[in-house]
Amino acid sequence: MSPRSMSSRSGAPHEIVERALELSRADGCVVIADEHSGVNLRWAGNALTTNGVTRGRTVTVVATVDGARGTASGVVTRSAVTTDDLEPLVRAAEAAARESGPAEDAQPLVGGGAQDAAFTAAPATTSPEVFAAFAPALGEAFRQAGAGGRALYGFAQHGVVSSYLGTSAGLRLRHDQPTGTLEVNAKTAGSGAGAARSAWVGRATRDFTDVDPVALDAELAGRLARSGRRVELPAGRYETLLPPTAVADLLIHQLWSSAARDAAEGRTVFSRPEDAAAAGARPGAGTRVGERLSALPLTLRSDPRAAGLECAPFVLAHASGDDASVFDNGLPLTATDWVREGVLHQLPTTRHSAALTGLPVAPGIDNLLLEGGGSRSLDEMVAASGHDGPALLLTCLWYIREVDPATLLLTGLTRDGVYLVERGEVVGEVNNFRFNESPVDLLGRATEAGRTERTLPREWSDDFTRAAMPALRIPDFHMSSVSHGV
Repeated sequence: MSPRSMSSRSGAPHEIVERALELSRADGCVVIADEHSGVNLRWAGNALTTNGVTRGRTVTVVATVDGARGTASGVVTRSAVTTDDLEPLVRAAEAAARESGPAEDAQPLVGGGAQDAAFTAAPATTSPEVFAAFAPALGEAFRQAGAGGRALYGFAQHGVVSSYLGTSAGLRLRHDQPTGTLEVNAKTAGSGAGAARSAWVGRATRDFTDVDPVALDAELAGRLARSGRRVELPAGRYETLLPPTAVADLLIHQLWSSAARDAAEGRTVFSRPEDAAAAGARPGAGTRVGERLSALPLTLRSDPRAAGLECAPFVLAHASGDDASVFDNGLPLTATDWVREGVLHQLPTTRHSAALTGLPVAPGIDNLLLEGGGSRSLDEMVAASGHDGPALLLTCLWYIREVDPATLLLTGLTRDGVYLVERGEVVGEVNNFRFNESPVDLLGRATEAGRTERTLPREWSDDFTRAAMPALRIPDFHMSSVSHGV
């Protein structure tokens, strides 16, 4: 069924929310209607290959049922929901609640009766018009790359999700979230001594007005030029410059692994040793909150109103987990410092886990910023590197996996360019490596942080795009083995 014919009978999203709440027979009900709109472009070998437009809807119903032993919850999410599908969806959520035991994270639904004036407005959408200036510039980048012997491959995608939240406690909230990403690889042809080379750049954007494909191709050309000399290096510990995209990938994983309850129960790198935790009854005693993690005055924070990184200013939880609770839907979000001037300041909590740990309520927020470094750019940091021995400049990381949650030891691979720096200059490209490092340890060992800038994480670009990070200088980054064939 086409998006147009479906929309004629699906009902407006705010009407879907209201109708589902009317149908509810549970003691409490939360309804989230997410309207998705997306466009994309793909290209290979300096030519567009495909483009597309997508539309969709998902509806999540949370039913809560009070009982003698506590409140149970049932959560059901379905796609392409029309008004005809609502009653079966609501009944399924109620049945799931009745069949489950009391919910450990049960709390009263968020009250206050907040009403968004735009709740009844039509959902925001995107269209190919978002690429009106970008697409012609991309064509110029193709011509520029072809003339320079480079082939560009990549994709650009832009989406808008309009989320409508209604609850039986009276909340009516709405948030429109635009998200754009651009990833480009430049490749050269060759064999033997002139083997093919590859370089990558990525950008996050809200509307593609701040992305210049021609400038990105020039940046890629510069990276490929660095690859003219190839040097083989063994595994070991090297002074390493991590660019903002790599720092984002590592610290996003750290944020995802920092739930307060897990820490208080002794399961993560943020857990306090048992003897220290037992020494006092202060809030968060089972965690490392209050401990210095970095000698640098770095602040790791999230803020739903951060310029250029704006995200939902209230909780939108489609499921409960270690760091989220469906009972918290609609809870206001405010700027939160996770690390403040080098000291662990807060861990993510729901209302339930906050009560368990004694820490303030601090739900997760969909952006992440690391600030407090210096004013130097990555190029300026390169100029100050490699004077006491070889240094490495990375492009990005990928295939990041957790090895040990107790230390948050991660492993992964370098990709699309590892460059040798000697006496302040990039003098060639070296082989790729597998690394073994903990982002918490890296914060403690970093000797310099550069200028914070918006960046796109490479590994997590499908899940987390709103980040601003500096480059970091690590004096002894652990390249555990050489990686071949990457």
